[in-house]
Amino acid sequence: MYVMIHTDFIKLDQLIKLSGLVQTGGYAKQVIADGLVKLNGEYEVQRGKKIRPGDKVEIEVRDESDALVETYTIEVGFGQEE
Repeated sequence: MYVMIHTDFIKLDQLIKLSGLVQTGGYAKQVIADGLVKLNGEYEVQRGKKIRPGDKVEIEVRDESDALVETYTIEVGFGQEE
């Protein structure tokens, strides 16, 4: 999935909500706090981390036994406002 931003950066929790993978900002914060988010291949727990064009964010979905079920990838690009 690609998300285009129109600024120099976007905060990690805002990006996850903007992507539509979660319904609320609160749930985005929880996913980050639970250690289910990677930024450029490294786990990231700072919800305010600045994400810039070219960054890749991965969100893990795990089941009740903590087994990995699926991973969603968000790639960030820079888009001009129309």
